[in-house]
Amino acid sequence: MKLTFPHMGNVFMIAKCLLDEFNLSYVVPPLQSKRTLELGTKYCPEGACLPLKITIGSLIEAYELGADTALMVGGSGPCRLGYYSVMQQEILQDAGVKMEVIALEATNGCVSNLISKIKRITKGFKVPKLLKTISQVTSLSIQIDELEQLCFYNRAYEQLQGTTNSIYQEFREQAFATKGVKAYKRLIKYTKNKLKLIPLNIHKTALKIGIVGEIYGNIDPFAKLNLEKKLGDMGVLVHRYVTISDWIVDKIIKKELHLPQNKQYAKAAKPYLNAMIGGHALETIGHTVMYANKNYDGVIQIYPLGCMPEIVAQSILPTVSQQENIPVLTLIVDEMTGEAGYMTRVEAFLDLLEKRRANKQLSIIS
Repeated sequence: MKLTFPHMGNVFMIAKCLLDEFNLSYVVPPLQSKRTLELGTKYCPEGACLPLKITIGSLIEAYELGADTALMVGGSGPCRLGYYSVMQQEILQDAGVKMEVIALEATNGCVSNLISKIKRITKGFKVPKLLKTISQVTSLSIQIDELEQLCFYNRAYEQLQGTTNSIYQEFREQAFATKGVKAYKRLIKYTKNKLKLIPLNIHKTALKIGIVGEIYGNIDPFAKLNLEKKLGDMGVLVHRYVTISDWIVDKIIKKELHLPQNKQYAKAAKPYLNAMIGGHALETIGHTVMYANKNYDGVIQIYPLGCMPEIVAQSILPTVSQQENIPVLTLIVDEMTGEAGYMTRVEAFLDLLEKRRANKQLSIIS
């Protein structure tokens, strides 16, 4: 059994650590590229959402490198991400790809079902070791997200543009060759120290923009055309609440163990949407309100074409924008999205925010 997994941002680092700790054989797919998307588009139904197409392409590329078993998260509700494992299995089979897709989920809330799958993958394991490893990689995911947030900050304020990008690119390249939790933590510490040495223009007043939307498009740079990097290079301070560590801690561990989850976003969203309708729609509304309360200049919603929960959220956002006094730009992406048109809209949005901020300052002076 040679395992693999589809890419989603820096999730590959977490997956690598888990598999390394159990000395399992695996293949890390190449980072997503034009070819990845072309493969996914070729074999997926035309109406399939972008993340499914990207993950299918990613799994096919891993298969070409010798992988025969794919690991995928599962779930329930209106968001199709929870059913990807089933769709991936059928699409790969139709494409002639001999790969088994294993959904890592507690079916119908049955944890024993999940444990039996883990036993099969690891060929037997000791519960204390599993719990220790999960604790270690959860801590690692938090550190990875903190590093990424530091990059968001540095890009907006660095004196020499591109310095942060160079260090972060080096980090991601080294991450492919790094093995084990301890080695990853050393790499993160080393990278953080380098980032903290970058000269910053602390007197600059950067625009602050919150990113909301569907989880794959939020976390994965390829799916959102490197939006956060581009905004940072334009001197914008970016933030998003949807992260890998939040997903692992809140949506997987706490959910499966029936522990209280962080519902701050649900409280914020209540005047506009007071029910869970699937995907990250409730988070999109709640986080937009939270950004308004923190005096952010604007919010960008990004989601793949056809994502039903985000379509519902998009229909509510104009009301949220008006009531909370925060501009919102919605970007919908698919395999046909052109970077030039996409960035033209982003640049126009930034111009609007700059003028809005200038008008606010004038009104305060007068």
